[in-house]
Amino acid sequence: MDIGIPKERRDAEYRVALTPAAVQELTRRGHRVYVERGAGEGSGFLDQHYLEAGATVVYSPEEIYARSRLLVKVARPLQEELELLHEGQIVMAFMHLASAHPNKMRTLLERGVTAIGYETIEEEDGYLPILRPISMIAGRMAPLIAGRLLQNDAGGKGILLGGVPGVAPAEVVIIGAGTVGTEAALAFAAAGASVYALDINPRALERLERLSDRRVVTLSGTPHNIHKVLSFADVVVLAVYQPGYRAPIIIPRSLLSTMRRRSVIIDFSIDQGGAAESSRPTTHRSPTFVVDGVIHYCVPNVTGVVGRTATHAISNALLPIVSVIADHGLEEAIKRLPSLARGVNVHAGRIVHPALQELYAAQGFEG
Repeated sequence: MDIGIPKERRDAEYRVALTPAAVQELTRRGHRVYVERGAGEGSGFLDQHYLEAGATVVYSPEEIYARSRLLVKVARPLQEELELLHEGQIVMAFMHLASAHPNKMRTLLERGVTAIGYETIEEEDGYLPILRPISMIAGRMAPLIAGRLLQNDAGGKGILLGGVPGVAPAEVVIIGAGTVGTEAALAFAAAGASVYALDINPRALERLERLSDRRVVTLSGTPHNIHKVLSFADVVVLAVYQPGYRAPIIIPRSLLSTMRRRSVIIDFSIDQGGAAESSRPTTHRSPTFVVDGVIHYCVPNVTGVVGRTATHAISNALLPIVSVIADHGLEEAIKRLPSLARGVNVHAGRIVHPALQELYAAQGFEG
């Protein structure tokens, strides 16, 4: 199969979908791999590394989109990239179509491609093999982000996360005890913060309590409890996710007035639309904005700036799936990998993921 690895074009995006080691495995199996010039530089992989792995380096997005049957990306293609797709192609990425502009979905349908969203590739037991490692990285980055935003020179309260003897640590609230929330809770607790985690799933809270050795206070994610913890939080981490669906609004705009001034919201759900009503996407170059005195951090590709680590994590998770598609074709791969079938968002001019069908039907889409 002809496999293409385009260079990512989103702001501050340093990741690439596959490492040279993964490419070497694909070329060893007889597949042709095309890598756009400079695609791996942000992660420390030079074109020469890909050439040594058996890939062909191409010099424009037009060329790589024209030559590839399977396109393996990290971030959802930009509109100008979507225009380069042609009928029958397969494109894999963190698509996040629940929060995409309708024109992007319209283009995917018109082009007759198959779009596979990494975030919706899901095992029978709910395990998300591609999303999970990236979620782990994002969660572990949370204290680094929060610690910086709490500093006076970043507009924050001037609070040290872990405090010092005789001075209380920061009060951190995490809403959502999935992978991101769990990793964030453990990392904040390790940094010495006072951590509260809320979720509507009691099993998730039980698991977090065990993992944290009861260093994290767990609470049911009821509106009453959310309102209560927001009133004293220095940092609020939003980490709610349901595959394919838009993130629910956990913090309506009206609740911002109950929060302390210069407190911080880190909305990791922003790639699915955001879990605070006041959230809107930002970039690593300009990551924050202030609403009602509350600092908002809403960067969708938060792990894009730890390109080396994130690329290795994505590539390790992707290679087994890409290999099956390349070796056997999409239809057979779907039969062999039920998790991949759940990851197909769009196919042959139709929206096929149930959550996206529901969302886009409400917007008048027929696909």
